[in-house]
Amino acid sequence: MKSISLETLAKQIGVGVATVDRVLNERGGVSPATTRKVLQAAREAGLRRILPEEHRFPWQIEVFLSANDSFFFQQLAQDFAHVADVLGYRRLTLHRTFVPESRPEKLAQLIVNGSKKRHALIVFGNEHPVIYDALERCRERNIPVITLATDLPGAARLCHVGINQLQAGRTAGMMMGRMVQRTGEVLILSGRTDYSAHRLRIQGFREVLAQHFPQLQLREPLAGQEDRATITRLLEKSLSQNGNLAGIYNTGLGNTQVGEALARHRRYGECCWITHERYATTREQLAKGGLALTLDQNTRQHAQLAIDLMLRHLEQGIQPPTYADGKVDFILYTSENVE
Repeated sequence: MKSISLETLAKQIGVGVATVDRVLNERGGVSPATTRKVLQAAREAGLRRILPEEHRFPWQIEVFLSANDSFFFQQLAQDFAHVADVLGYRRLTLHRTFVPESRPEKLAQLIVNGSKKRHALIVFGNEHPVIYDALERCRERNIPVITLATDLPGAARLCHVGINQLQAGRTAGMMMGRMVQRTGEVLILSGRTDYSAHRLRIQGFREVLAQHFPQLQLREPLAGQEDRATITRLLEKSLSQNGNLAGIYNTGLGNTQVGEALARHRRYGECCWITHERYATTREQLAKGGLALTLDQNTRQHAQLAIDLMLRHLEQGIQPPTYADGKVDFILYTSENVE
């Protein structure tokens, strides 16, 4: 009996030759259902070779995170490691790579490289053409990508995992307006605006203050660029020039610098300060009465949802909606519930 070729076998099953090759040579990265289909077809065709057992090597998934020293990314990296540990090394091998936010070209190259050796990628990235091009290369190689925390609208991605950033900004604006009982100016300290998360937070915050609290006048955002020295310099200049500051909204890192600046200018506890994330610094500032409110993104839920959705896609072929299944609920913390 003449042995069937891999090309003919693949055509009969309706999969690619590469998929058949992965199964027969035990390279992994193929769903259990497809693996069974390939092996069954090979047996029925009398393929002249020793067929492997229905065993799958662990999925190789790489997570790209920001290399800045903010709590969010440090904790997120730990949470991804914990989720992977719970699932076990036989099911998943997780690779974590940290890239400076100022290096989109480097991130793009790492994404392209990852698409050649990983089964899937989870990406925190900014809206830069090279990033979009890199994700298109992933789609061409059938490597699924989930965007994390800040979305890349229109990119070649499986779905997005994160909070509703516009809603978070609107919530911060509503709380600011209700907490400040006088006229005055409000200052926004912004993270990098080449990330949609920061732009959406600012947009939502602006919208609510303009619609409901006209007594609060917004100043132009300070572009902190996720750099603590820059944040300190901008705050010092702004606070020295403003005698009627009623509130500060910080969309990114730099809360230590905000607290220090307010204390230097004797406005600590008098200026309504709202920020993001619950961690040691914000707990301390809430307890001291300098920080009014923080909106936490729940890093653990980010990690859990991203891994769960990716494994469901890899193993069962499930295509999640762009946002619904990956939505993370943010939590508001004050001095009364922060612990």
